Amino acid sequence: MITFVAPLNTAEKDIKTELADYSKFQAFVKLTKYRLAALVVFSAVVTYFTVAENISAKQIIALSVGGFMVTAAANGFNQIIEKDLDKLMDRTKNRPMPTNKLSNIESFIFCSVFGIGGTIMLWVYTNPLSGILGFISIILYALAYTPLKRVTPFSVFVGAFPGALPTLIGAVAATEGFGNITFFAFLLFSIQFFWQFPHFWSLAWFNHDDYQKAGFLMLPSSGGRDNVSKTQILVYSIFLIPISLLPYAFNYVGWLTALIVFVCGITLVIQAYNFYRVTTIESAKKLFVVAIIYLPVVQLALMTKA
Repeated sequence: MITFVAPLNTAEKDIKTELADYSKFQAFVKLTKYRLAALVVFSAVVTYFTVAENISAKQIIALSVGGFMVTAAANGFNQIIEKDLDKLMDRTKNRPMPTNKLSNIESFIFCSVFGIGGTIMLWVYTNPLSGILGFISIILYALAYTPLKRVTPFSVFVGAFPGALPTLIGAVAATEGFGNITFFAFLLFSIQFFWQFPHFWSLAWFNHDDYQKAGFLMLPSSGGRDNVSKTQILVYSIFLIPISLLPYAFNYVGWLTALIVFVCGITLVIQAYNFYRVTTIESAKKLFVVAIIYLPVVQLALMTKA
């Protein structure tokens, strides 16, 4: 029996083409990890407002757009490098690269354009040093942190540097370079740097089985989910309290800001202790959520300097 398939008319062809284009667009959007990129931009912009004496709308726009592009490029390069490994993990197997919605060359061109474009935007419309720091963050994240994830738990420490660099990028954009940057900016960098350990290790705890499929060593102990790892999560959570209060100790902020920051720190420690005590997947997830809320609240409080 011979069946005949009617040829697609022009309208149907246009619809299929539009759907394919939209699917490709969605894949590029997902490649950027836009939610994570937005959080990174938030920390850079908040730091800008915290340390700037004069606010420039042009700089804020450049910092936001350029910072997003640089972060998106770093995220994308990471996924290109880990394409085959992402296929092994449940949490990443549906990303654009493992599902072949994007080819390696498409992703590489996209990330290169975003990386170069974001660096140029930061360089030209804020200052050259911001652009340089943005470019360094791409290199550290894609070429240092990413390959180290399968080699050593120390990779998280390495990754914390590009993770905290947005604060310095925002500060440099506001103060026209390291020559004018204040000690306050480095304190803001330190808070975001040390915050990443309880934040990321709690994530690594409840995703540990998935990470093992790809050979990632993300918890601080080579033993994985052991007493060493959960103790370090608690210790770094506690250590974050005095670090976050240093801006008050150096008279950069007032008592009300210090009180808010202290309450946030105690809340994080309570949840970290609860995780240490019961050591369940659910308690790790709760700690992760509390850590996510902690950082923007603390940054906004420090911005007010009340």
